Formats: sequence, structure tokens, C-alpha cells
Amino acid sequence: MIGGGGREHALVWKLAQSARVSKIFCAPGNGGIAQLATCWPIGVDDVEGLLAAVEREGIDLTVVGPEAALAAGVVDRFREAGRRIVGPTRAAARLETSKVFAKDFMQRHRIPTAKAVTVRSLDEALAVLDLHPLPVVIKADGLAAGKGVVVTTDRDEAREAVRAMMEQRVFGAAGDVVLIEECLEGMEATCMAFTDGRAVSMMPAAQDHKRAEDGDRGPNTGGMGAYAPTPFVTDEVLAAVWDRVLAPTLAGMAEEGTPYSGILYAGIMLTASGPKVLEFNCRFGDPETQAVLPLLESDLVSVFDAVASGRLADTEVRWKRGAAVCVVMTAKGYPGEYHRGDPITGLEAFNGAKAGASPAVVFHAGTARDGARLVTAGGRVLGVTGVGDTLSAARDRAYAAAGTISFPGAFYRSDIASRALGAAVERAL
Repeated sequence: MIGGGGREHALVWKLAQSARVSKIFCAPGNGGIAQLATCWPIGVDDVEGLLAAVEREGIDLTVVGPEAALAAGVVDRFREAGRRIVGPTRAAARLETSKVFAKDFMQRHRIPTAKAVTVRSLDEALAVLDLHPLPVVIKADGLAAGKGVVVTTDRDEAREAVRAMMEQRVFGAAGDVVLIEECLEGMEATCMAFTDGRAVSMMPAAQDHKRAEDGDRGPNTGGMGAYAPTPFVTDEVLAAVWDRVLAPTLAGMAEEGTPYSGILYAGIMLTASGPKVLEFNCRFGDPETQAVLPLLESDLVSVFDAVASGRLADTEVRWKRGAAVCVVMTAKGYPGEYHRGDPITGLEAFNGAKAGASPAVVFHAGTARDGARLVTAGGRVLGVTGVGDTLSAARDRAYAAAGTISFPGAFYRSDIASRALGAAVERAL
């Protein structure tokens, strides 16, 4: 397993439940993953170091977690060396690593998305903003850890956003080129799928909560929580996402000579005229994975094996009934400057939790070992996931579990999944 965040802990947790697994390794891992896997201090973009470790241990299958590893070409190098790996090539991963490429690709293949203008200089960006209707969306072209998007109704704030990206280079080279987009209206949802390049198996749709504070206020973050399935994505909507988004994306990638396999993530806006793509990711979402994987009934190793071998059409992927809610606990100050090294308490009931052993499971994101102590080591520290027969029960369990865990300055939103529960009450009334 390549990666060391909450998403990777959820993946390792699920992989460890397979009878087909004898041993799991993770690079670099974290304090929670270390309970289930042997962790290596190898960077996710150290392609040669990762390959050498895999060859040394004779590892049968590698799974890529973060986008940085894909951008570094880890899949290309592993395949060149004859090693089985789950994930798209560097060329195929441009759907995520370049928003300009993704936008142009969608326009070429008539995949519904927001209208946008690509700008390559600050002067050009400011000139476009002078005339662009509000609200407006500003996007850095490259990878920015989920923080390279600004949505605003204020023209001065929009100007400051492009200055920060293009002049101050707060995202480095990722902001050298910027997209200025129309702001779509509707409900957001995450639609993820397994694919071997031909067959596709969709996962339950999830909904992320990007803003730092309750009521979707505050700055954008890497994600403050998620739940699955979302009632806003009906079977009819899923069919439309397949027909209008996923199918033409896979066909288009193959047609352009960059066939796509691995995990395909489509961030969708459910507009009045149907689903439109906000973004593509080329891996599991974080924290959506922490809400989706607890609902997977099938053996994840078998699913990944089918993806890597091109046999997904012959593999049934089964999901449990019920719902899951993940509440992200963050360090004080996140997504700005935050403190590291604070002790975490209250995790005893969750350490090493297996599927079905508890109604809640804790996935480590920014944690590390300091001797015998577990301490904070990142902005997003933990993802606390509750599972239940209903969304309400899952949410109650997640918050009850989060309330037993503490570290100095711990913060989490109190309204994860509230909008979905409110909508359900309205429909019932």
C-alpha cells in the first residue's frame, strides 16, 4: 500500500480482513496503519525506492493511494518491471494532475461540465475576472492537496485568489496556469468506481464536506467528513453518471491512447439539467473512502486482483445495506498552521478494530508514534466512522465515538450528513 493517510488506513484495514492476505506492507504508513502492516519510511514519490522494496519482499500486488505517486509515474515504472499494481499511468492520471487537461478532455468528448477559461498570466486572469459573472470558481491547474479551488461571490476576493496562485505561487508550479470557471448550482456528490479499462463497478455514492466549519463555512480543506450512500444520488442519477460521464471518459481515454484502469473518481454537481463534472480524481477520495469501504461486503483483494488482471467483468462486487458516516478530527488551526506532537487519548476501544467488531472504527490520518505514545502529526488527525442500518444511526455512532477521543485543540464539525438527514425528514413529512 502506497500512502500514509486516512484513506490508506481504511484500505489497509479492509485488505487485512481478506483470507488471501498473508502480509501487508505500507510506505510510509502512519501510527494506525502500523498496527496492521509493516511500515517503510519511503516517500510516495520515491518510485525506485518503492520498486526496490517490492522486489526485495516479493510482493504480489501494490495499490496506490495518493495522487502524488501517480504523478511521479509509479504505475508506469512498476509495469515496466513486470510488477502488478492498481492505478492509472502517469498519462492517464492527467485527468487529476492537470485540471486544464481534464477540462479540454471533457470538452472533446462532450462530457457535461462547467464552462471555463484557461489563463496563463496574471494580467490575463485579471482581465477575464473583470468581465466574468459572479459567483466564480478559481482553480489551480496542478495538484494542491485538495486546496487549490476558490469559490467566491466577491470580485476582489477572486482577484486576490489568482494573485496568490500566479504571483505569490502559494501552490508552487500548480498555479502557473489557472482555470476561471462558471459556478454550478446544485448538490455535490462523489461517484467512485473500480475499472480495469473496460468493465466498471460503481461504488455507493458519497458526499464530502470540504469547508472547515459547520454550515459549509470557512476555508476549503482536504475534507472534514463524508457519508455514504447519499440519498441525493438516486438510481436514475447513477445511470446518468455512467452514461454521460464514466462510459465516455473510459472510451475517450482509450481512443486517445491512454487507457485508464484503477479507481476513477468523478466529483459531480447535481444541477437542474443533470449531473455535471466538477473534477476527476484518479484514486480513492479522502475522506470518502473511510465512509465507503466499511460498506463493502466483497473481498477487496479479489476486487483489486480483478482490476489488475482485466477480469473485473467476471467479478461480483457486493455492498452491504445500511450507511456509514466519517467525522474528521483535526488539529487546532487546520487548514492553516497547526501544532504537531500532541498526545492522543481515548483510542483503546478502537485499536485494531475489525469489521463488525464495533459499530465505529477510527482511521488514522495524521498520527505518529513517539515511543509508546500516539501523537498528532498532521492537520487531519483521525477519521471516526460510524456504521449503522440507517444514516441517522451511523451518524450517532460516529459522533459518540468521536466524543471519547481527545487531543489538545481537537476540532470537528458537528453537522456531517445533516443536510441528507434533513432532506429525508422533509420527504417523510
